[in-house]
Amino acid sequence: MGRPKKFNRDDVLDKVALVFWENGFKGTTLRDLEKATGVNKSGLYSEFKNKEDLYFASLNRYIANLVAASPLAVEPLGYDNIERFFKRKPCRTRKGCFCINTMRELPALPLKVNEMVTKTMAGVRVALIMNIAAERPKMDPEVIADFVLTNFIGSHLEQNLADAEKSSARKLRNFMRILRTL
Repeated sequence: MGRPKKFNRDDVLDKVALVFWENGFKGTTLRDLEKATGVNKSGLYSEFKNKEDLYFASLNRYIANLVAASPLAVEPLGYDNIERFFKRKPCRTRKGCFCINTMRELPALPLKVNEMVTKTMAGVRVALIMNIAAERPKMDPEVIADFVLTNFIGSHLEQNLADAEKSSARKLRNFMRILRTL
């Protein structure tokens, strides 16, 4: 019988998510994870198989929390939800969205991470379509959703730039003005 673990799994996942979010998968060392969590290598590996498993679990928890609190599910559906979706924390940080930043490193990550991110983006697209359709636009809601999702991903990648915050509010206002005309 092994020793009981002395840490909370969810707390560990929240802490390592911040480290991976800041440094990326490749830029994060086991030492970084030990330091952030206060859990040594053997403790981490008793709960998680390896660094890839820890990354997957932390990203999965991050996505689950975002989905649970998604403004895209709020009634009434519409463009106001999309604007809130663009503005929400924690994605509007200096480092952008953890899920979207993961897209940059997909070739170095296990296939199951790619599948999770793909499934997440597909779910976001469906929610966008529903919100756009509720506004009865002139264009096909699916076409508009692709436009919105591409802009969403780009705006979150742009958060990694040093001066992105200065222009992000203006860009979002302009984007929403365009969206409301489609």
